[in-house]
Amino acid sequence: MRNFKMIVEYDGTAYCGWQRQENGTSIQQLLEEAIKLITGQKVAVIGSGRTDAGVHALNQVGSFKCSTKLPVNKIFMGMNSVLPPDIVIKEMEEVADEFHAQHDVKSKVYVYKICNQRLRPVLGRNYFWHIRFPLDLELMKKAAQFLIGTHDFSCFCATGTKVKDRVRTITYIEIKTSDDRLIEIKVESHGFLKYMVRNIIGTLVEVGRGKRKPEEMKVIIESRNRNIAGVTAPACGLFLKEVKY
Repeated sequence: MRNFKMIVEYDGTAYCGWQRQENGTSIQQLLEEAIKLITGQKVAVIGSGRTDAGVHALNQVGSFKCSTKLPVNKIFMGMNSVLPPDIVIKEMEEVADEFHAQHDVKSKVYVYKICNQRLRPVLGRNYFWHIRFPLDLELMKKAAQFLIGTHDFSCFCATGTKVKDRVRTITYIEIKTSDDRLIEIKVESHGFLKYMVRNIIGTLVEVGRGKRKPEEMKVIIESRNRNIAGVTAPACGLFLKEVKY
């Protein structure tokens, strides 16, 4: 049995998320179907983590075990030839048997993109959150500093989530204007709760609009109450940028 690691880029607009589900088409499902078509074997693709419906990935990492004798390059080229145009395998390699795409993750980096201008743009609308009200980035940066460190992030966890341990460590947050004039918010952590990044973004935006003071972020975190935090930002602006091992 051989172990394969792949880096996948995808546009999540048309999918129900990474994980295979009964009520829609997922990224995991299409990857597994492509592998079976090329190798003739049914496999289970393990991802570094789940991405929700509508969320994109620049460098998602997946692994799978297969007894095929095909060379890596044949599998790589074959899969890319049968996958839809909004999913591509960027890299593939054979790795040690003990490598696990999920369990070996040290941290993940997500980036969220915001288009902050008065008029609603048409081009690129599936890849950012359009906010027509002016945002104060300096206030958002001050609020973001309260997020860094180890906290119980229940206030930013999706309602109804069954995960009991909601303590996570955010090691890095950067808010800047990119070359294409979009606001980019980059967050790195060893792990994220469901909707955690999107709920953080929604709260930071409320700070940027002057609806909250930066210091309120500390109170929100300490409350552990989802109802006190801000709205959930749309999925379309979120990208899994990097997975570190």
